[in-house]
Amino acid sequence: MARPGRWSGALSPLPTQSLTLCTAALGGALLSLLHVPLAWMIGAMLATAALAWHRPVAVPPWARPAGLIVLGLGLGATFSGPVLAAVTGALPVLLAGGVIAIATGFVVARLFTRLAGTDSRTGFFCAVPGGVIVMAILAQEAGASVPTVTLAQTMRVLVVVLTFPPLLGWLAPHGEFGEFMAPRQPFWWPGLLGMAAAGLACAWPLRRAGLANPWMLGPCALAILLAATGHLPSGVPVPLINAAQVALGANLGTRLSRSFLLSSRRLAVAAVISSAVLSLLLTLIAWAMARLAGLPVPALILGMAPGGMPEMALTAKALELAVPLVLGFHLTRTVLCNLLVGPLHRLGLRLGLL
Repeated sequence: MARPGRWSGALSPLPTQSLTLCTAALGGALLSLLHVPLAWMIGAMLATAALAWHRPVAVPPWARPAGLIVLGLGLGATFSGPVLAAVTGALPVLLAGGVIAIATGFVVARLFTRLAGTDSRTGFFCAVPGGVIVMAILAQEAGASVPTVTLAQTMRVLVVVLTFPPLLGWLAPHGEFGEFMAPRQPFWWPGLLGMAAAGLACAWPLRRAGLANPWMLGPCALAILLAATGHLPSGVPVPLINAAQVALGANLGTRLSRSFLLSSRRLAVAAVISSAVLSLLLTLIAWAMARLAGLPVPALILGMAPGGMPEMALTAKALELAVPLVLGFHLTRTVLCNLLVGPLHRLGLRLGLL
């Protein structure tokens, strides 16, 4: 029998994959009926995790890439010409936010290292709010423990996904950021299928080049180009975005098997506590930056949030919180992580900060 957990997808029988996706969809539908923000992703994740506690779970290998392609197209379609100009005008704030978010890793790394009992090198890569894949790759290059970094970064994403959408959904005003909001595009099947095929073609060379998250970045770049030049052939319908949420949520849920949660309890507790501290710190910084720059506070909170780029961009889309600005923050941070995390880690070791 296939092992439970995310890596069993390619080897699991079709009934296991079908049961997992059906359970995930039911969980998403239930939370949608309860009007929970980001319902389809959170519901799918929790339902899959509950199933994983009792039996093997798996999603088809194509589910997450397909969901990311749909998400990339849907997010890129929000970048009309004026919106792209507004986001470009905020580039200094995006760069400052990315550098500050990475620098918070120094603040949280000591706390995480002490709580988890890891070495300082591994603790740093566990604490920096980068993407799971990006930080795992950088940790491997630096000689840190990749499994520990992957687990800690996964737990951080889970904590953020479960807290930020509900809080912002209840507290933040929606749809009041005109310069960062593009009009919805009409849906046309032939245009959408053409975009999906072209998006897949854009993603493939990025994947071959080893870029993190190519399935989202390639289609997103394509949709931004089409939307900004006024050549977008179709919008992405809400049901497809919801299906993408289910795919991503189910993928996250498959990681929460019984063995995953029970085998590293000390590490999991350290990840949850440090994630809460990091989230509070970045929220306060985002509030101050928004006030100084005259930008929408909820969008900056999501942009600075230590969650993954797909999850936070989906939250912004679900809550209508200036999606292009939030995505701009996370794209900038992804680029800066690849450029700066390694040198900053070496500098921190030299200066005794780690």
